[in-house]
Amino acid sequence: MSAEDTHGSAEVAARVERRWATVAVIIIVMMALLAAFAGIHRATMPQPRVETTDPSRIHLSGEFVESNLGSVLEANGNVTVRAIGQQYSFTPACIVVPADTPITMRATSADVVHGILIQGTNINTMLVPGYISEQLMRFSRTGDYLMPCQEFCSFGHEGMWGKVKVIDKTEFADRAKGGGRLNCVGQ
Repeated sequence: MSAEDTHGSAEVAARVERRWATVAVIIIVMMALLAAFAGIHRATMPQPRVETTDPSRIHLSGEFVESNLGSVLEANGNVTVRAIGQQYSFTPACIVVPADTPITMRATSADVVHGILIQGTNINTMLVPGYISEQLMRFSRTGDYLMPCQEFCSFGHEGMWGKVKVIDKTEFADRAKGGGRLNCVGQ
């Protein structure tokens, strides 16, 4: 092999390396542009459905009056839970729901940003004053689940705990026969 052949193959290798490096840079730039577009687009586009409420009046009228808080068995067999987060408690402090049933939790905050995290599950949502958070859930087994506030809401935050009590479906249906909202406060 002559020096000319070695020099020629080095040039070919360098050219191929430059092409692959160019392709890699183009791919990285395209991915960065796509990520930026997706982030900006998602941040500037409103959610498809945003429900609002007046946090100064939630206890007085509307969906979140005290008599409407807790769990209710709907006509279609689903369960709806309504709750309020406020410094430094959840109302109701203990929510009772049935196992193996579609549950919709609708919640809001009366004062500052709070968070609901149901330990041992993937249920995690923020409660923002003026907005209604809706979380779909289903529990496969009965038991008690702790529900701490997971957003720092000021001094006293560490004592803001609630509980979700998951009971048997038939037991829940028996409790719901009397009508009204169900909770497990005091049990």
